[in-house]
Amino acid sequence: MADGEFDVLILGAGSGGYACALRAAQLGLSVGLVEKGNLGGTCLHVGCIPTKALLHAAEVADSAREAAQFGVTATLDGIDMTGVNAYKDKVVDRLFKGLTGLIKSRGITVIQGTGTLTGPREVTVDGTVHTGKAVVLASGSYSRSLPGLEVDGVKVLTSEHALRLDRVPASAIVLGGGVIGCEFASVWKSFGSDVTIVEALPRLVAAEDEACSKALERAFRKRKIAFRTGTPFQSVKTTDTGVAVTVEGGDVIEAEILLVAVGRGPATDGLGYAEQGIEMDRGFVLADERCRTNVDGVYAVGDIVPGLQLAHRGFQQGIFVAEEIAGLDPRPIDESGIPRVTYSHPEIASVGLDEARARELHGDAVTTLTYDLGGNGKSQILQTQGFVKLVGLQDGPVLGVHMVGDRVGELIGEAQLIYNWEAHADDVAPLVHAHPTQNEALGEAHLALAGKPLHAHS
Repeated sequence: MADGEFDVLILGAGSGGYACALRAAQLGLSVGLVEKGNLGGTCLHVGCIPTKALLHAAEVADSAREAAQFGVTATLDGIDMTGVNAYKDKVVDRLFKGLTGLIKSRGITVIQGTGTLTGPREVTVDGTVHTGKAVVLASGSYSRSLPGLEVDGVKVLTSEHALRLDRVPASAIVLGGGVIGCEFASVWKSFGSDVTIVEALPRLVAAEDEACSKALERAFRKRKIAFRTGTPFQSVKTTDTGVAVTVEGGDVIEAEILLVAVGRGPATDGLGYAEQGIEMDRGFVLADERCRTNVDGVYAVGDIVPGLQLAHRGFQQGIFVAEEIAGLDPRPIDESGIPRVTYSHPEIASVGLDEARARELHGDAVTTLTYDLGGNGKSQILQTQGFVKLVGLQDGPVLGVHMVGDRVGELIGEAQLIYNWEAHADDVAPLVHAHPTQNEALGEAHLALAGKPLHAHS
């Protein structure tokens, strides 16, 4: 091929873009990967990885603070944010170097700069035209704000600003009680801040099963994380000491900083998508179950496609598209089968349908089972509370698995296999789960759903 011509030309090197590039190269296709920032995108640099590093530091702080309950003499002398940030940045840097080396070793051409779609199979980067037999749009997302809410990066922050804070705020208001808001609220409380969450919807993490929301709210109350649900934001003013937020009804809440965590929007503005005839909806690129746009040979993956804005969704879509382009006819991704985790303290992990959605689809044929982690030995060792809730069809497969408790995110692997392989409770009940592990809770829940509860009341 001539210079600038590729089998696959990818616009964006986040989770979806780089996964597509790696798999396409593995399948013998020539790949051009356009990226204006660093390989790895939002997830690696200002999203999943650095936030989870902060959450682990927060867990260490809680462990020191609560050491006496385990018979360990320890004190928490404070949080050194310079040290925390150095730890966080070291994790990110190591993964970035690994990814950079991997991309290079696969013979992928990285095109550094801002790319714009200038033709159905053409991306122009800083005046240079590159073409592909297939083009994959993977430009990612940005932190949203609200109309009239100006982010200054000093007192009114997005999550990107929050990741760079060089101090622990004495107090913080978190606008938005979704995943990002609850994770930062959890971190800052563990670090010693007074935190208040303001959420317009009726409950925290409203996309999760209602039982999970209620459990997280109980845990946050116990941790003295304040939250106001069903409370729309009205305005914010900066003050000498921080911010004053007015909510619907006229109440004013004051704090040192305001974190705006109202979701992420698709990063598509000014990239030429609509101009080239790509069908759009409020900035999102519309694609079918095979990630195809309405323009032949142009695909879209990740946060720019309506649906769950999760790194692993984009990653899997990237792999899918590479295999689709290579003619392997991969199986479409079941969006309900994508695992979801909120890494707060405690964690929420889920896959499949929640109870409300299952009853919408199947009515009285739905059955549920909740197994309390109080009966799980490892959870008691860890001193965590929570549950495993199963949503299933009577004499049918498990439709959803919903879990609350510290470290339950590590259980979602088996849970997503159960859902995606359409397992019945009777299929899971005979499987042997190591003792003592939290993983046993999944086994016990399925034993109970199969009609033979052991460490659970019938």
